[in-house]
Amino acid sequence: MSDQIWKPHTTVAAIAKRGDRYLMVEEYNSLGETVVNQPAGHLEADETLVEACMRETMEETGWQFKPTALIGLYRWISPRDGETFLRFCFAGELGEQVSERPPDSDIIRSRWLTRAELDQVPLRSVLVLSCIDDFVSGKSYPLELLQDVMEPTIG
Repeated sequence: MSDQIWKPHTTVAAIAKRGDRYLMVEEYNSLGETVVNQPAGHLEADETLVEACMRETMEETGWQFKPTALIGLYRWISPRDGETFLRFCFAGELGEQVSERPPDSDIIRSRWLTRAELDQVPLRSVLVLSCIDDFVSGKSYPLELLQDVMEPTIG
């Protein structure tokens, strides 16, 4: 048994819908292939999950995003490399589009796609459809479910 502590990747993803279309990103994966994903990325130190989702959506699409509900928490093990990901998926409302060219260099462009169109494009992972389908089925949990517990500062 290893003494090394296992640490999964903690990620966030955004679901924003206009009419029958979802805000998606076309991006390069680690193999250099073009794939479609929700605006998504890793949780960084010193930010909440909600803040991470807002930041990632802005970085990848140029759109302001305000999470209003948690759609689900997903554990996925990549069949390619065995890495484990814990994805927190949020639904929310879009504000204004601040930039048409987001700063994230792995992003090719934003796209608005229907659920049917998502069946026709290469996806980053099975998480994309799992999140969308849970959203469509009405799964939704209050953001109050998430708690950031902090130690009191002494001094």
